[in-house]
Amino acid sequence: MEDPFTDAAVRLNSFAVHLLRAMHRVDVEAGLTPARLSALSVLHFGGPRTLGRLARDEEVTSATMSRLVDALCDLGLATRTTHEDNARMVTVSASEAGHALMADASARRTEVIAEALRGLPPGPQRAVVKAAPHLSDLETLIRRRIRERPSA
Repeated sequence: MEDPFTDAAVRLNSFAVHLLRAMHRVDVEAGLTPARLSALSVLHFGGPRTLGRLARDEEVTSATMSRLVDALCDLGLATRTTHEDNARMVTVSASEAGHALMADASARRTEVIAEALRGLPPGPQRAVVKAAPHLSDLETLIRRRIRERPSA
């Protein structure tokens, strides 16, 4: 008999990959490239941050993030301000338009997922709804395990 945790991990991994691919089709409606939408999402949900921290959060170079932020600012979706403690640093924030775009994008994703949940048979539907509050705990543990892994 296979380990039930490994079986669940295989299924969750497959679900995550396929869900992200499917959501890409929904995200296109936002009108931004995936990289721009991702950076704006970090600013919307995570709040203002320095350009360097945003680059680290998105796992890109500062030069790449600077170009992404330039584009978001040109579109009126983000703003740059001088860091309050260090004039050599820049703080990036989502603008009102950026927050509105992200709220709409999030609502589209949420509605697609809610419609799919409504379409499940009652048993699986209840199981997924019951498990949903625990997924953020699982994500936290996964992130911790990844940080603790030895570097290659």
